[in-house]
Amino acid sequence: MNPKGRKVNRCTFHSPVIRLAPSARTFKSSERAPRAISFGVKTMDSVKSTPDGFPSALISPAAERNSAAILEVLRAHLPVQGRVLEIAAGSGQHAALFATALPGLDWTPSDPSAEARASIEAWRMKAGAANLRPAQAVDMLDDASWPSEPLDAIICINMIHISPWSAAQGLMRLAERSLIRPGGLLYLYGPYREAEVPLAPSNAAFDDSLKARDPAWGLRDRGEVETLARSHGLALTLRRAMPANNLSLIFRRI
Repeated sequence: MNPKGRKVNRCTFHSPVIRLAPSARTFKSSERAPRAISFGVKTMDSVKSTPDGFPSALISPAAERNSAAILEVLRAHLPVQGRVLEIAAGSGQHAALFATALPGLDWTPSDPSAEARASIEAWRMKAGAANLRPAQAVDMLDDASWPSEPLDAIICINMIHISPWSAAQGLMRLAERSLIRPGGLLYLYGPYREAEVPLAPSNAAFDDSLKARDPAWGLRDRGEVETLARSHGLALTLRRAMPANNLSLIFRRI
């Protein structure tokens, strides 16, 4: 992204997904398997039709595994009421679960991928949660797509390591612009490099696989993410270890 925020490449970030019949729910996938990314090329994840009346609904095995652990953190730290924007919402499973579990929050999922937004809408219809809004086409590489209204929280799960650094920079600019009230929350989830913690072999292998697909991708250094956040008026207030060598990071508007 250039300094004016003009889009250079459109990125589509969403969890590896398959359309599943009930008998296919044993599909195996790494917790941190790359989200299907589109740079004008075919995504790597196969899909299957689901017979349950929601043919556009996609299922991410990683989302199925990490949802409960993430919800535990969000329930403890999100406000009881407020406006939440989910970035790179992918299949929409997280949005459906979290909005249902946290009914006081006005939850808006977003994703630049039309396929992802169709899946999110299917999950929204399936969940029937009154506080779950239709998906928006928000792209971290295109600030013209960003919402203008103030937010109480921004949620971003498994994106910044499977996208160029400019997407993380865009995310922080969005947070600075939208989290206008002190204490406004930015939640990040995923694997990170940490100077004080040896890198797990599985994370090292995952990092290598990401960089082999695109040199601009890869696990981010937590310290560099903190520095970027501070430059946009955000302070790290929580680091919590999560299953499968992931972290939950919470930043608050100063």
